[in-house]
Amino acid sequence: MKTLVKKYIIPVTLLVALTTQVSAQRKRTANEKTVVKTTTTRTTVSKRVPSTKVTYKTPKKKIVSVRTVPNKTVVKHKGVNYYYANNKFYTQSRGRYIAIAPKVGFRINVLPTNYKRVRFNNRNYYNVQGIFYVQINNQYEVVDPEVGTIVYELPSNYEKVTIDGQTYFEFANVLYEKVQVNGTRAYEVVGIIDMD
Repeated sequence: MKTLVKKYIIPVTLLVALTTQVSAQRKRTANEKTVVKTTTTRTTVSKRVPSTKVTYKTPKKKIVSVRTVPNKTVVKHKGVNYYYANNKFYTQSRGRYIAIAPKVGFRINVLPTNYKRVRFNNRNYYNVQGIFYVQINNQYEVVDPEVGTIVYELPSNYEKVTIDGQTYFEFANVLYEKVQVNGTRAYEVVGIIDMD
């Protein structure tokens, strides 16, 4: 088998690569400009994906609760109290606090110090550990990012999911696909999981 690979497969692969490179080269005129563009073949999902079509590759995570949340701020959303402290959102159940991903529409007064500014379609997003905010007056509101928004890292607790046989990365109901941007690994928003 090793002899077959050395004799035939490696030389054929090199020949195909060389032929492709030579045929791709051509003579440029003086007025022509070189444009470098990164293209990625993607199989994107539609913007909103029903949760019934999503299959999680990892088993359900264990829910961790705490008894107290020091220095918490109450966040009212649709008549329900949620709590914000230490850059996390919590809900209260049976006298304990459970960390949750914030819902679209939650507002806070001050961004955590570890935010990253992401610009897409002339809009500034502030990404904090996978949660996207936009500034509205003197507050920051949780929003769904637009499809096509690029980030360069995912939060550590993202999950792999499959939709129609394709693998994506999910965090806080936002679906990402791994892409290359100017030779750097990045993640592009390709959809939102619709939980209704």
